[in-house]
Amino acid sequence: MRYLHRRETFRLLGASTLAAAAQSTRAWAEDKALTIGMSFPLTGSLALQAAVARDAAVYAIDEANEKGGVAGYKLRALVFDDASTTTGQYDPAIAATNARKMLQDASVIAAVGPLNSGSAKAVSPVLSQGGMATISGSATNPDLSSPKFAQVYRPAGPPIFFRTVTTDAYQGPNFANFLGEVRHVQRVTVLDDGGAYGVGMADAFAAQAVKKGLTVVIRDRLDPLNADYSAILTKAKSLDTQALYYGGDPLAGTKVVKQSYEIIPDAVKGGGDGVHTPDMLTGGAMPAIQGWYATSAAAHVLDDAGVKPWVERYFAKTGKQPADYTITYYDATQVILDAIARVAKADHPVTRAAVRDAIQTTRLDTLQGQVVFDDNGDLMSKTVSIYQVQYDARFPIGDVIHQFKYIGVAPEA
Repeated sequence: MRYLHRRETFRLLGASTLAAAAQSTRAWAEDKALTIGMSFPLTGSLALQAAVARDAAVYAIDEANEKGGVAGYKLRALVFDDASTTTGQYDPAIAATNARKMLQDASVIAAVGPLNSGSAKAVSPVLSQGGMATISGSATNPDLSSPKFAQVYRPAGPPIFFRTVTTDAYQGPNFANFLGEVRHVQRVTVLDDGGAYGVGMADAFAAQAVKKGLTVVIRDRLDPLNADYSAILTKAKSLDTQALYYGGDPLAGTKVVKQSYEIIPDAVKGGGDGVHTPDMLTGGAMPAIQGWYATSAAAHVLDDAGVKPWVERYFAKTGKQPADYTITYYDATQVILDAIARVAKADHPVTRAAVRDAIQTTRLDTLQGQVVFDDNGDLMSKTVSIYQVQYDARFPIGDVIHQFKYIGVAPEA
């Protein structure tokens, strides 16, 4: 069994046990094998959320191998950490370096991830030049797939960035609709954490809020490394803000949760899928996180009768309850496996370019429904789901499944 250093973990047989993997090392070396790369912030402020994504992808790979592989190929996972030990959050420069390492390994046929839009923006040009596709189940910034930025994020031509979620062009605005139409909010403060994801989410939300007739009393940016946001929150209180919208990740978000609870306790509070994470729950903690709304850029299917057997199998194998983004990352990996199978079935060489082309033409029935991509790599479905923290003391605070109650589909913009 071969391992890289602590920030680069080579996963043979995905999540299988060391003993089982060691027993099969010789057989793997003799078989045809393809590798799926992954880069997630597995340490720091997003470690729990990143583990959800990684575990889902590795589970899909293990599942395929247990069925005999895909079109005669065994699958492996090459997992990298793109978190910075200095800042404790994801680092786009590290993600780009990881992408280059994937391209240097001839067995890596495609990638899953990245988790964050900022990392996706750094990775996409690198993978474009290498002709390799990547599929994210969470990176939602619209620029990544916009034809306006094609020269930036796909300089080699065809789209290589795909996603099994919709974009912030829908996620932010649809939540603004919810605040206006359902919660009847009039005055809102909008903050972001300065990252590509947070800025895009907050901008999209604010623009739609204005269209809905809401007054944006403050639109400001936070430094995730600062400890005190009381000045901006006190200003929001003085301006009679009725709601607080946060676009960003937990590093700044958990401080916003705690401090807004003290300063504007009665305001309606919410944010994007950066809020819908175990890290936000554990870092924000009770009672401050109670009542916060969060969106996810995909349909909520975990309670569907048809998905229940899969949920039970996943729990039996991993010992973990799947979250909504378990579904999107499992489906992302399924898209890659399906593309490999279709290329091989057509008796074509299984190359990065061929797999990318096959991904582009995907029409695959998955747990969240049929996955079809438009010409730019975006999911055709635009469903945005809304959740609210309703704490249940029977479960750990970081349990996304039990601490976030599904409210429904957000009103479309």
